[in-house]
Amino acid sequence: MTSHTTPSDDKNTHKPSNFLRQIIESDLAQHRYAQRHWGGSPGDAAHHAAGPVDPAQVRLRFPPEPNGYLHVGHAKSICLNFGLARDYGGVCHMRFDDTNPEKEDQEYVDSILDAVQWLGFHWDSSFNGNKTSHLYQASDYFGFMYRAAEALIERGHAYVDEQSADEMRANRGDFGKPGVDSPFRSRSPAENLARFREMRDGRLPDGAAVLRARIDMASPNINLRDPAIYRIKHAEHHNTGNTWCIYPMYTFAHPIEDALENITHSICTLEFEDQRPFYDWLLERLVEAGLLASPPPRQYEFSRLNLSYVITSKRKLAQLVNERHVAGWDDPRMPTIVGLRRRGYTPEAIQLFCDRIGVTKDYSWIDYSTLEGALRDDLDGKAARAMAVLDPVKLTIGNWDALMGAGTLDDCSAPVHPHHPELGRRSFKFGRQLWIERSDYEEVPPKGYHRLYPGNKVRLKYGHVIECKGAVRDESGRITEVLAELIPDTKSGTPGADAIKVKGVITWVGADDGVEAEVRLYDRLFTEAQPDAGGKDFLASLNPDSLQTVRAMVEPALAACAADSKFQFERHGYFVADRLEHQAGRPVFNRAVGLKDSWGK
Repeated sequence: MTSHTTPSDDKNTHKPSNFLRQIIESDLAQHRYAQRHWGGSPGDAAHHAAGPVDPAQVRLRFPPEPNGYLHVGHAKSICLNFGLARDYGGVCHMRFDDTNPEKEDQEYVDSILDAVQWLGFHWDSSFNGNKTSHLYQASDYFGFMYRAAEALIERGHAYVDEQSADEMRANRGDFGKPGVDSPFRSRSPAENLARFREMRDGRLPDGAAVLRARIDMASPNINLRDPAIYRIKHAEHHNTGNTWCIYPMYTFAHPIEDALENITHSICTLEFEDQRPFYDWLLERLVEAGLLASPPPRQYEFSRLNLSYVITSKRKLAQLVNERHVAGWDDPRMPTIVGLRRRGYTPEAIQLFCDRIGVTKDYSWIDYSTLEGALRDDLDGKAARAMAVLDPVKLTIGNWDALMGAGTLDDCSAPVHPHHPELGRRSFKFGRQLWIERSDYEEVPPKGYHRLYPGNKVRLKYGHVIECKGAVRDESGRITEVLAELIPDTKSGTPGADAIKVKGVITWVGADDGVEAEVRLYDRLFTEAQPDAGGKDFLASLNPDSLQTVRAMVEPALAACAADSKFQFERHGYFVADRLEHQAGRPVFNRAVGLKDSWGK
């Protein structure tokens, strides 16, 4: 982000308003964060008061836990946070909430960074010629978090609880019954501090004790019934190694991270709404203790993405991978960003989708066709066209040699893109034998069928008009060859049949220059719109036809295309050269999306 803009900037005026934009614009108008001091090193106690470095008054963050691959729901959050920062001349921090060493891995860190950058966003800012990288990790602040925990203990706001997990759960109460005070709740600050340091020094085993905030065991908000803020985990951390054997809980770490990074608007999904009172409680007490600056960040919630025919639970996505229902996290049927990318989705399509669904607090479902529609709209103007035959059967033109000469090949061409003539034309050969779709022939045609059947004439797109003479079948009755004759243009006296009017037009690939390719026809992974609703077994609705692999024939230009190249296969939909397996001599294409929504029917 190299410049600071205002809400009236052209980049922002075309964006539809929502409640988050209204909040940000109100804060800017009131200069709510204008007097905050920026600078220092993240995690340093003086971070919030080290002097002005970057005057951005809008500072957001995207804070994933590195315990899995990001999915389309995270894409909504990425586009929201980085997009708001861009539109209001602010910055968005890329931060890893790595507070659970048992589930996190560097592999996930790397994949998350790659996903955010692929979507078109970055975490750098520039001010007065100085560039700053806003890439942080919760583990950067473990030292400060520990000092904050001791400060709470010293002021009587936290205590070490040595009940068992079952006892804590039972004494917590429920929505109709208040909680019961822990027998350890009345310890003195000195006793709690000594015990907490024993936890830190590794003198207690996992599960033997936790540090809890002392708030209100009778609160109607169960999240305020003395929540745990530190637990013992003798586990190696991917960033800090074995420096620590106690780790902060996410709900304790997150507000501190926001405050140390001078975040102005901490945007979460609605499931964190009940956690907001603790977020505010904690920051208020750390400001009172002189550890954090004022005003502290504020948390705002929006509705998470509920997309039909998709699951976004990390646990369930991991189950799909681990039980090999899919080929991996980047399987094109997965809703992960790496899966969508391999499927053929573009960053622009995903951003368009996120713009279209908007930002609200309403719980609602977005139909999967909305995501597919965004991809069609993006690829329509940029994907090169090509002809492909996905279920090929040979078409033989019986009178070709007599009319055109034995061995003659006719040069045909078509625009690379019908709306962009500057992209040029593609060339292919028309000869005695061609490949056509098996479904383009019917012995007894249904009503309204205008393709090949005995006696009917059709145009071979960009080529000639032919008349069908029948078909050859094998012993099982399967068609092995369709027979036809070329219809010369009797009106103009020239080869071809441009002046002949026919109702049917079919695509084809020449037998002489066509290229064999592996084409993977991907579809929705589940047959039910809400596969895990109501506690259902989501595996029961796996779509057995979510992947079909065919040996197809494609036009010659596709033999040399680069991996990740996007095409519209005329009549069939949008396809992408597989970014991992496509190569010269072995083309592999994935269907990204059909030309229209077939599930709506």
